[in-house]
Amino acid sequence: MAKLKKKCDERLERWFEEAMERIKKATGARTQVQLAEVLEVRQSSISDAKRRCSVPSDWFLKLYRSHGLNPNWLSDGQEPVYLNASRGGVSAENLLRETPASYGRSNARGRVVQVSTMAGSGADPNVWQSQPSEDLSIPDTYFRPELVVLRVDSAGMEPLIMRGAFVGVDMAQRQHPDGELCAVHFPHQGLLIRRVYYVDGQFVLRAEDKSHGELHVPAAEMATRTLGRVVWVMQSLTPQA
Repeated sequence: MAKLKKKCDERLERWFEEAMERIKKATGARTQVQLAEVLEVRQSSISDAKRRCSVPSDWFLKLYRSHGLNPNWLSDGQEPVYLNASRGGVSAENLLRETPASYGRSNARGRVVQVSTMAGSGADPNVWQSQPSEDLSIPDTYFRPELVVLRVDSAGMEPLIMRGAFVGVDMAQRQHPDGELCAVHFPHQGLLIRRVYYVDGQFVLRAEDKSHGELHVPAAEMATRTLGRVVWVMQSLTPQA
């Protein structure tokens, strides 16, 4: 009878994932093919390492020689990032800002995402297209596969969402439960964040600030004009000094 392969426990699996994430960010390798090229190994070697939840020690040595990286940082996140910074292609500051925290501290892990303007690129006034304007570090638990982060540029949702706030919009959630916050596109204007209600065969969009009038969108157009639902907001509740 063939022996059953020993599975990685949760702790070891998380350690492996975090170590590999540090390697990917420091080298710029995003796929197994690219990573195999950086490490000068076969792609199957990376699959084997993942199955065993074990990073070969000679990979750390190679990355020190090729990129000046500290093996202790790659393995356990212990600074400094570089032992030879002259070989590094990514600043230590950026790597530390993006690097996940150690095992067991899920709320401390973060990642950097692009922030788009509400207006979008403006290339086609009838379709909203992302126009990145800055970067933002968010908790890793805030990330979604189809996340778009926006910088709010209007006061229509104050005091709930202040002008200048960052909002996360999940494009995978395009339903319209009554009262939920959605990002909806208006030609020649860009995106607006509004509470959405379905009334008498059409959608009614309401601002939090009642000085902004209701907007109406035909039901047949709502699906194509909805970017997604707002799933989180990041903002300061006090004026900056």
